[in-house]
Amino acid sequence: MPVFALFTQNPLLFVGVASLFGLLLGSFLNVVIHRVPRMLEREWQEQCAWVEGKTRAASPPYNLFFPASTCPHCGHLIRWYENIPILSWLFLRGRCAQCRERIAWRYPLVEIVCSVLFASAAWQWGARVEVLWVWGLLATLLALTFIDFDTQLLPDNMTLPLAWAGLLANLSGSFVPLDEAVVGAVAGYLSLWSVYHVFRLLTGKEGMGFGDFKLLAALGAWLGWKMLLPIILMASLSGAVIGIALIALHRHQSSQPMPFGPWLALAGGAAVFWGDTLLSVWLG
Repeated sequence: MPVFALFTQNPLLFVGVASLFGLLLGSFLNVVIHRVPRMLEREWQEQCAWVEGKTRAASPPYNLFFPASTCPHCGHLIRWYENIPILSWLFLRGRCAQCRERIAWRYPLVEIVCSVLFASAAWQWGARVEVLWVWGLLATLLALTFIDFDTQLLPDNMTLPLAWAGLLANLSGSFVPLDEAVVGAVAGYLSLWSVYHVFRLLTGKEGMGFGDFKLLAALGAWLGWKMLLPIILMASLSGAVIGIALIALHRHQSSQPMPFGPWLALAGGAAVFWGDTLLSVWLG
């Protein structure tokens, strides 16, 4: 393709375009992070009403594109020039243009992280079709991270398509051979499923959610079965370190559950960029 040829000859230009694209997509990911849990809640309420034989009053459409974004405090309609990634937040000094309530710092953070991830992938993979797959994987992991932090949910409508996309990407062996991807998906799910049930039998408590099984299955579908153990080890270590630090700083109660999905996503993202090195270290 002519566009890929242009970017192949100018790798820095490709990195710059990828960074800009990451900023724009990061802005959309903020919408995904905010709305997907609310969309699921609406769907569950409708299903409960149907089971109970109740009729619910028709509600206006609510999805990723409608209604337009508004301030959660005053309902001010956010205009296009108030929604430019990072720049609008800086210009407004992190406050709503109407009511002057604070706009969470997380909005520009997601945009910056997405931009850095996309630029890094563009630098590592270059102008190849595989980089489009990597962008999709990284963007989904980023959205799942913050959704899990907020709600302790890893929605099926994101984790399951991510797993199928990983298998599709590896039909031609883009990242690992297809047989390793299939075994990775199965082993990823069953490994955490087994840990969950053993923990439940021993303690009578649930140690993690089913979404964690599906997320690890998706990572196995993308990266193959060989990366599963390094991912689990990295996720467990990072989660333990951060959890202990938060408890020590009185930011988290020891009895309060902590989501595991963000650490799986973080470890999966590390494996995307440094998988060969991690395997070399792990296999000695």
